[in-house]
Amino acid sequence: MKTFDFWFDFGSPAAYLASTQIAAMEKASGAKANWRPMLLGGVFQATGNSSPATVPAKGRYSFGDFSRFAKRYGVPLSVNPFFPINTLMLMRGAAGMQRTAPDRFTEYCRTMFSAIWIEALNLNDPAILAGAIARAGFDPAAMMALCNDQTTKDDLKAATQLAVEKGVFGAPTFFVGEEMFWGQDRIDFVLEALA
Repeated sequence: MKTFDFWFDFGSPAAYLASTQIAAMEKASGAKANWRPMLLGGVFQATGNSSPATVPAKGRYSFGDFSRFAKRYGVPLSVNPFFPINTLMLMRGAAGMQRTAPDRFTEYCRTMFSAIWIEALNLNDPAILAGAIARAGFDPAAMMALCNDQTTKDDLKAATQLAVEKGVFGAPTFFVGEEMFWGQDRIDFVLEALA
């Protein structure tokens, strides 16, 4: 079966928008998505890139553009007043879930994307994060233990390093074979490459 890689971090509104389209992409292409969690902050540090939000005019424009795409996709998108969210623990959670509970991995991912980009929660606050995790049917204490597990930390670090080595500089980034497509607005090109 054909596959494509979807590199993401929950802190990226563009990655959230792309995540809402993965099922439709799989259906249209007959290919399976490999969800690849990475730490976007680590990618930025390694590549010298930064969030569009660091340039106020660019940040405002980008979010307006994301809102247009959300309308086109028919999905909700909220401005998160607590942005940027430190996603280290959230992305460790994704790496840990992918390893230990792959059957609940995408559910965890949807929960985190929704908490930040639909509910606009302050996931920088550990109590609010624990509440969001619990409401989704996950055990916050077990999740915290998983995030602090050395194997989980190593997995996320290695994944982030691999992303950088492959040429990733932002989120989301798709790969079809070795061909890279950056941005949720490149989905058409991903589908063309899969065809």
